[in-house]
Parts: sequence; C-alpha cells; structure tokens
Amino acid sequence: MAEFWAEWGALAYVGAALWAFFEGETFVLAAAAIGATVGLVDPWILLGSVWLGSYLGDQTWFYLGRRYGPAILRRFPKSQPRVDSANRLLQQYGTLFILSFRFLYGIRNVASIVCGLAGYSRLRFALLNFIAAGVWAGSFVAAGWFLGAWLGVERLFWAICLIAATALVFFVCRHFWCRARLRARAPAE
Repeated sequence: MAEFWAEWGALAYVGAALWAFFEGETFVLAAAAIGATVGLVDPWILLGSVWLGSYLGDQTWFYLGRRYGPAILRRFPKSQPRVDSANRLLQQYGTLFILSFRFLYGIRNVASIVCGLAGYSRLRFALLNFIAAGVWAGSFVAAGWFLGAWLGVERLFWAICLIAATALVFFVCRHFWCRARLRARAPAE
C-alpha cells in the first residue's frame, strides 16, 4: 500500500475514490493506517476522495435500480434473499436504513438498487446518501488512522498478516462446512 501511494502520488487518491465507488472498507482502513505510520497519505484528501467515490457509487446503483431493477433481479436471482432483506429494512427503517446500510455486511451491495427499485425519492436519497457516505468515509479513515498510529509500522504489518490469515482460515472452513451441509442434505442414491 505504501509503495502504491509512493509510486502513484496524487493519482492514488483517484484510485481510492474508484475503489470506494464499488466497496472499499479494507482499502480505506489500510490506506489510512499506512498514512498514519509512514506519512504518505493525507487523511483529509483521502477522506474527500473516498466520500465522493462512495457517494457516486451508490448514486449510480440507485439509478440503475430505478431504471433496470427488475431486469437486474432476473439476471442475478441468487441475490433475491439479500434484496428481500434490504427491502424489509428499507420499509421498516427508511431514513435510518439509508444512513446505515454501508455498515451492514451483505446488504450494502444491493441496498442502493433496492432504494431505486422501491421508488424512493431521488432528491431525498441523494441527500441521505451524501450524509451517509461522509459518515462512512470519516469512520473508516479515522479508524485506520488511529489504528496505524497506535500500532506503528512493524506491528501494523503483523496485524494485517494476522487478519488476512484469520480471514483465509475462516473462508476455507466455511467453504468446507457448506459443502458438508450440502452433502448431508443430498438424498442418498
């Protein structure tokens, strides 16, 4: 990450915005932590770039959901449970859901599309999305920055390695557990 910032300079912030356009919690945390430890990243520019990237990403998904929502759902039928869950949350919590969906694992990817599908007001969504993107960007930049400052360069490296190894073990175990469940459910032939 430090090499990326050192090599790309100001263009790295454009990369951060593009990453946040799709989804970028891990990237933002790492960039901010690296910024705190080696000083290559300006936290205010990082905050602004990921705020803008996140905002524009969710605005795009909102308009795609509004325009092509039913076709998208037909194309990706496996996303239906997440869409149903996001729709229930939108109906139940409205404004609070829009302000917080970025923090809900598994729903963030479909939440803006669901808001568009539900016919949510364009202006209201744009305003709430702008606020929510700022809260999200500020939270992750601040968390990464303070984590980097607290751990320092050496411990930050080992913390990232530990987190990556834990995630890898989790996903491998989950894969085998799901396969075992599917085998157990399959009728004996």
